Amino acid sequence: MQAALDRPAEVTLRFVGEREGRMLNHRYRGRDYATNVLTFVYDDVASLAGDIVLCAPVVRREARAQHKTLTAHYAHLVIHGMLHLQGYDHERDDDAARMEARERVLLARLRYRDPYADPYVDAPGDA
Repeated sequence: MQAALDRPAEVTLRFVGEREGRMLNHRYRGRDYATNVLTFVYDDVASLAGDIVLCAPVVRREARAQHKTLTAHYAHLVIHGMLHLQGYDHERDDDAARMEARERVLLARLRYRDPYADPYVDAPGDA
């Protein structure tokens, strides 16, 4: 988490089951399925405050399907969530490219391979 921070933050990292992950995604994003990671920003003025919620069963399935270690996939998703907390987004192609480039740099510093490189394939539900 620290590797992805550009300024001080208070962040709660939560691990949830599929039922709670689906409920949170439906309630806050209007999507009726459990997703891998959700980020909730509470304050972004002086220091950041928020929650990152990881849905453990989804993360486990994605890691297996994408032939990644569970640790590598969690590292990627924690960084992904931390970047969302700091205002990064991937709704537009140029924003997605900027966010993915930052993820690649941070993961390389932590000695993880590029999560977007072959043979890795994005799975449905990546957020």
